[in-house]
Parts: sequence; structure tokens; C-alpha cells
Amino acid sequence: MSVSATSEGSPSQFTSGLEPTVQPAQTTEIPKTSPQALKYLDEIVPEEDFKYVMFDDQLVTVSDAGKELGEFTVTVEPTRYKGLECFLIHANSHGSIDGVPCGTSIVCYVSKCLDTLEQQHHEYVKLDNCPLDRKTFLVRQSDHYTISRVITQGEDVQRTTKNVPVEQMRGFISEGSNLLLHRLLIEKRMDDDLQFISFDSDTNLCPVIYKSLDERTQTVEDVELRVYGVERTINSTVDLPTTWQSYFMNDGHLTNRVQVGSPVTMKLAKVPVRIERDEETPKPVFEKKRLNWEEDMQMHSKFVDRKEELKGDHASYMRHHPELRALLADFLQFLLLRKPDDVIAFAADYFSAFSTSMPDPSPFLASNAPTPFPASRTNTRIDELRAPTR
Repeated sequence: MSVSATSEGSPSQFTSGLEPTVQPAQTTEIPKTSPQALKYLDEIVPEEDFKYVMFDDQLVTVSDAGKELGEFTVTVEPTRYKGLECFLIHANSHGSIDGVPCGTSIVCYVSKCLDTLEQQHHEYVKLDNCPLDRKTFLVRQSDHYTISRVITQGEDVQRTTKNVPVEQMRGFISEGSNLLLHRLLIEKRMDDDLQFISFDSDTNLCPVIYKSLDERTQTVEDVELRVYGVERTINSTVDLPTTWQSYFMNDGHLTNRVQVGSPVTMKLAKVPVRIERDEETPKPVFEKKRLNWEEDMQMHSKFVDRKEELKGDHASYMRHHPELRALLADFLQFLLLRKPDDVIAFAADYFSAFSTSMPDPSPFLASNAPTPFPASRTNTRIDELRAPTR
């Protein structure tokens, strides 16, 4: 039974008692993620593409004869892992085949770039004479992944540990991130087949191919659903390929999952509540209209009121500062007498003479000075004032 679930153990619990055997990373040619798959990952927009993937799936496991054998559940929820925003994925599959209890459970922390941060994978088959229990713990370190395994078969216990550099794991899809990727492939469809990398049953890195399947219909509770398929194939370098086919509703809910060649199938027994999506209300478009305020009685009235308010304010200021009227009258009279070509320079010379920061004029200045305002000769800002007129 190919499944996914929840194992709450830790590496120390899995490996206590015996020293593990440390294995080097595989020495065969390292498979790589295809450029198309890397582009797909790079184009993920977490705020948009993961917006509707956080929900629960619940299926039943049935035999070829239609007998119910167990259940399969998947949950995806947002969480934090060592301060990093990510997704927590729980998957469980438990049941009985030919009277033999078996199952799989997964707990996985996946980043918003589909990087696996930590995963616990537990599989078991409770045979009477030789029960099999296999636990795999994967954790990402700063520059490598550590993979620890404990395989118990009867009285025999094997423990192994190996490290794989992070650069070799680019585009790696674990069993946990695979469940999230499937939902994403329905939300954000792929144009071509995508090749990532994953582990086979012996944790050897190998290519994993995702391809779209033809749409079809599936009947659940007398309701005919249009479903969309994704096929996943792990091409092991030491064993035969393993293929799964999964079908989903348009909103990403899983409806059918089967491992090719397996006598059991996971099927949706009850139509889930469809996820309500926020429909963006289109922004209203207003035609531009010419504003004729003079014909608008209300706007014209406001204009007149504001105009009178400003006139009154200005008149009040002039009454409180009579020197302003005298100063402007003297300047205009002098300007009209001299009629200078450069009005700005003339005004600068005239008003700089009133500045308290200017030095006192010398009584020995020549009477033929180029300016009638002796105190302004040391004004260094005259050239700046003239600049705009040049």
C-alpha cells in the first residue's frame, strides 16, 4: 500500500542503541533536474500559487473487488520551521491487505520554494513471522542533507546515515513535497513533462518524471466530476520504475490515487466542499468629463466664498503691515525712473540694501558706482539671481 502519514519520532529515537553506519553519497552519475522543472519552480509566486492549496483530503482504500481496506488522509497547513514560514504536511495511510496490517505515515516541513526542510517517513508491514518496519529521517543542514534510516525486519536491525550536498539536491522532491506539488500542478498547470529528482526505496537519488494525463470523469455519490490527472514515475537506477497516477478536482482535491500494478486503489468516497475563491471585483471605469465649475452652482458658490475669504485675509495683513505698501510704492517709483533692462538684477540690488546681514556702506565709495545701492556690492547672490535670465 503506497501511502503517507505522521510519525512523531525523532532521529535519536530511531537510532538509539547502536552506532549507525555512515555511508558516503552515491558515486554513480548524479541525476539532475531539467531546466523546464527548474523554471517551473522559479516562477512560483507563493502569495498567489499556494493561496488555495491548504485543505484536507480523505480517501478510502479499496481492493479490486471493491472491498474497503483502509483510509488515506492528507493535510496541508501553514506553519513556521526554525523561524521560516513554510507548510506542514501530514499524510497517513493505514489498512489491511489479505489480513496483514500495513501503512505509511509522513510528517514533512516544506518551504514556499518546495524545498524539503525536514521529513519523517515511516512504513510498516506487520507480518506474523517477520514484521517489517522502516523509518527514514531527512533533515536539511546548512550545506547538506542528512538521511538517517532504521530498518527492522524481525530481530534484525540496520541503521545507516549518509550526507548529500545541497547543490546535488536542487529540484529534489520528497514524498511530502510531492503531495504539495501535485496540488500545485493542478493550480498552476505544466506545459510539458517535468523532470525533478527524488529518492527510490533505498534513498538513491534518481529522476522523477511528472506528466499530465487526459481529463476524464469520475462519479462520486452519484455526482459526476470532471477530474485532471498527473502521472509520477520514479526511474530508479537500481530497480524497475515505479509509477503512480493521481486525479484531482479542478480545485485540487484528490479524487483517485493508484500505484500502477498495485491491487488497491485510493478513491474519494464523499464529495468535498469546494473551496470558495475570492473573485476580484473589477475596478469601475469612469469616463473623464470636462469640469465646468462656473456652471455648477455649488462649486461656483464655493469659489466665490474662498475668493472673498482670501481677499479679506490679504487686506487684513496689509493693514497690519503698512510698511509693505510704502516699500512697494518706493520700489515701483524707482523702477519706473530707472527703467533697467534687467528687472531681476535691479530688484535684487534694491532689496538687498535692506538686509541686516549686509555690511555697512563705506562713505568713500565712488559716486560713479555701477549700482545706486552701495550696500549691495558685496551681495554674492546677485549672479545666482541673474542666472535664470541668461
